[in-house]
Amino acid sequence: MRRAVLKFAALAVLTIAVAGCASGPTGPKFQEMGNVIPKLKPGNGRIYFFRAAGPFGASLQPGVRLDKLRVGTSKPGSFFFVDRPAGTYQAATTSDLRKTLEVPLADGETKYVRMSPSFGLAVGSIVLDLEAPEKARAEMGWLSYAGQFIGDK
Repeated sequence: MRRAVLKFAALAVLTIAVAGCASGPTGPKFQEMGNVIPKLKPGNGRIYFFRAAGPFGASLQPGVRLDKLRVGTSKPGSFFFVDRPAGTYQAATTSDLRKTLEVPLADGETKYVRMSPSFGLAVGSIVLDLEAPEKARAEMGWLSYAGQFIGDK
């Protein structure tokens, strides 16, 4: 009986992981969007949020908030960006609003926030960390755009 339960649990985990991979983002890749992403307006900075593709935590896709305003969703294999006036912002995911990342943003500056799955004893969450621009851009090349279409307002 116990062996059957373990087999069922393993099959359920595998099914969720495969389903999460199959429903990945389908937008254009970061490397293809160079001419489409608008230039920053004076007084603004840009924050890119990105998450690598992977089967672990694929079904965990919480909303992402910046100063309590929802700005996107953490999806494996994707990125999105928001432009904001220079200032300091608090980023968090809806899976754990108590864990915040402070993002200081200067006029004309671009910051990169990595979103990574993390697993606790009972539930998983998405951890937000600032990433070095060179490393972030290198990893983002093949990620798909999962934000609002650039022309939409």
